[in-house]
Amino acid sequence: MSERALLDRYEASLRGLARKSRLRLLSSRAGLDFASNDYLGLAGNKRLADAVAAALANGTPVGATGSRLLRGNDPEHEALEAKAASFFGTERALFFGGGYVANFAVLTTLPQKGDLVVLDDLIHASAHEGARAGRAAVVETRHNDADAIDHAIKAWRANGGAGRAWIVAESLYSMDGDRAPLDALAEVADRHEAFLFVDEAHATGVYGPDGRGLAHHLEGRDNVVVLHTCGKALGASGALITAPAVLCDYLVNRCRPFIYATAPSPLMAVAAAAALDIVTDEPERREQLARLVALAGEKASALGFPPSGSQILPIVVGDNARAMALAEALQARGFDVRGIRPPTVPEGTARLRISLTLKVGEDDVSALFAALAEECSG
Repeated sequence: MSERALLDRYEASLRGLARKSRLRLLSSRAGLDFASNDYLGLAGNKRLADAVAAALANGTPVGATGSRLLRGNDPEHEALEAKAASFFGTERALFFGGGYVANFAVLTTLPQKGDLVVLDDLIHASAHEGARAGRAAVVETRHNDADAIDHAIKAWRANGGAGRAWIVAESLYSMDGDRAPLDALAEVADRHEAFLFVDEAHATGVYGPDGRGLAHHLEGRDNVVVLHTCGKALGASGALITAPAVLCDYLVNRCRPFIYATAPSPLMAVAAAAALDIVTDEPERREQLARLVALAGEKASALGFPPSGSQILPIVVGDNARAMALAEALQARGFDVRGIRPPTVPEGTARLRISLTLKVGEDDVSALFAALAEECSG
């Protein structure tokens, strides 16, 4: 067998993806931004850049160069965590390198053997991966169905389940832009003496008082753990887990993705802390984004697509090839809109994911939907 033959199965897999219009390629940024998660336009914000520049000038290192438990625990990490705990109204916060690793870290560490993890079936892939890699039993339930979660926990108890249940949901779903019934989920958690783990990735900075998220009224409870990403509306990178102090201490002592990973750059801790100040000081950013959301909803409705009510607006077309062709046509017109296909979304629901950010204006939104109308009718 030739050395090249060792690669045959990988090439065959890629050819199979191409036949299904599911082959993914990297592409550079071009055109008006209707694709990123930079909802408040902070990634290029001068105030963030100045904060990072000042930190560099004062000797903050670019890299942490070690895990937090070795020499990688910088004052900037601790300052961000203290600010975040106060901002979100919780006992403690713990800074991770990204949302994926934070989801994976929590779900492989906090749910114990004999526990049950109940996942909304549309939750982030990182939550699915973490739950599967953990020690607890796992069950998926219908999207945004609190009754189904309640029934799943009751069935588990009836079959001898004696540990704790963990209910896991996103507050704002990344591909549909719809909200979780958080109050109903909290009631189910309280009824079963369960934990509620809320991923606020797409809500942090955008919703709630001062941008504290959709779960802001639940933070600080003993049975609530929340994930806030820093790489979307906050314009930096990394993620914060906010939780009771004992759970954060447990993560520091037992969480392998925390213990053995090099700490995030202290400069990103500086940027994230500055972003929290900006979302507090500049509520007009959220107000401006809300106007774009309302306008896009009106334009989508006029074309027969239901509005999501959030900055994430899916245009579901169903067919993989059709979704990618529409995305390419819009990109050729100068609009950076990306097609989303299975397995990121369920089979038969390939779509354009229109992401609204402050990097575009109302005229840009109107122009995008005019172009979409022409492409859909062509």
